[in-house]
Amino acid sequence: MIETEVIVGSGLRITVSKDELVTALGVVSRAVSARTSVQILSGILLEAQGSELRLAATDMELSLRANVPAQIEGDGAIVLPGKTLVDIARLLPADEVAIEHKPAESVVHVTSGSASYTLHTYNPEDFPRLPELDAVQTFSVDRESLLETIARVARAASRDESRPVLTGVLVSFTGGKLVMAATDSYRLAVKETELDGSAPELEAIVPSRALQELARIANHGDTVEVGVHENQVLFSTDGAWLTTRRIDGQFPNYRQLLPEQFEHELTLPRTEILEVVRRASVMIQRATPLQLRFAEGELTVIARTHEVGESQESMPVGFSGETLEIGFNADFLRDGLESMDGDDVRFKLISPLRPAVLQGESDDFTYLVMPIRLPG
Repeated sequence: MIETEVIVGSGLRITVSKDELVTALGVVSRAVSARTSVQILSGILLEAQGSELRLAATDMELSLRANVPAQIEGDGAIVLPGKTLVDIARLLPADEVAIEHKPAESVVHVTSGSASYTLHTYNPEDFPRLPELDAVQTFSVDRESLLETIARVARAASRDESRPVLTGVLVSFTGGKLVMAATDSYRLAVKETELDGSAPELEAIVPSRALQELARIANHGDTVEVGVHENQVLFSTDGAWLTTRRIDGQFPNYRQLLPEQFEHELTLPRTEILEVVRRASVMIQRATPLQLRFAEGELTVIARTHEVGESQESMPVGFSGETLEIGFNADFLRDGLESMDGDDVRFKLISPLRPAVLQGESDDFTYLVMPIRLPG
């Protein structure tokens, strides 16, 4: 094993693979707070535990932890500046690294080959207490099913912190299904996924950011462990742990937002309409709507801005009846089309001022998007 030596706390000495250390730092560093007046939140906790080095970081909303097999002498913990530690670890010139912390000093000495560094430490007693992993009862969820559901839904969550509930994703385990829903009040995404194994009845509003981070770190394995403890949700995958706070509040009753009847239902080739929308979006600026004009046998996508100019592109569709012109946020429409699977997408329309619904070849994913009133 390529080894890295770490000495922490009161005479603590740890030996660990440099590559494994860099990998673990790459996981936990995403929870380091980059913008905070609380200095300790910009640090990464290194803690010796048995034959493992445990690393952790948190920004108080999200925490990430990872373990590295290690040879350890003594015990203890230190907190080092997160970004600096990650940058150093990636650039170390030798496979063996020593990080030494002497009890009488408030600095850590890092040496690797001909390179040496001295880093100031933070007080580990100031590091926030993280949920005890052993106290959380978990159950297994198929990894691919979970990540696919996240990918289809999470982008519809709001980024407006003034409405915290909408920055989360409603996650429900019920009736042998995983159901996720997200909305920013301008669009809504709902995905139902059949589960092979059993899961307890559970519902929580989970920050969209936490689910997207989970998707980044859950690269291996067949399952992800999921658990809820008090106001925290925990995910465990491939030697890494993500914990995040539950969002308090009442999630909108999304089922009431979905229309039951439509005036027009069209099936379009997904890739073709997506490419048309992407090309037209180049012309869009600020809040200018993308115009879709449905006429007899034809759809024309129009982008018109005073500052840039105009584009039009048409494609054949199975539309009949009076011409219908409807405007959408170009980004939201593109997101919906990208979230679909299969070769075709079903457009369900009512009128220019009523929401449109997009579905793929099956009914397990629904994407609703609100229209924008067209000028004139």
